[in-house]
Amino acid sequence: MLNPLRNNEEDPHPAAEPPGPAGRVQPGLLVEHGGSSTLYLTGQLAVDPEGKVVARSTLRRRPSMSSASSARFSRRGMDFGDVVKVDTFLTHMPDFEKFSAVRNRFFADSRPVSTLLEVKGLAREGCCVEIEVTAVK
Repeated sequence: MLNPLRNNEEDPHPAAEPPGPAGRVQPGLLVEHGGSSTLYLTGQLAVDPEGKVVARSTLRRRPSMSSASSARFSRRGMDFGDVVKVDTFLTHMPDFEKFSAVRNRFFADSRPVSTLLEVKGLAREGCCVEIEVTAVK
């Protein structure tokens, strides 16, 4: 069964409005199959709860994307230990060491398969990192 995640008052981290004609994006999709569930989360940008871009220098101190993902996981009985795949998009590859240090704290007890790409830009001007995750429980 497919269960789209909805942006609503319960979600403390609603998906940001992307620029251009694309409109709102679905924050994720929960797929129930047999006795397990797979959660696909749309790319998470480095923005605070008010939607303001977190500066590149703040990346190592305040991983705001992780708090948004954590809230979406916990409402579905999941956590970072259930993540099986991570896709990361960086706009500045020299930021990899700082990003990696933050990422490794969240995946200390698990080793999800990962893809890292350097990209020219992201959907929100000023963002330097976007992360998509897939979790299974």
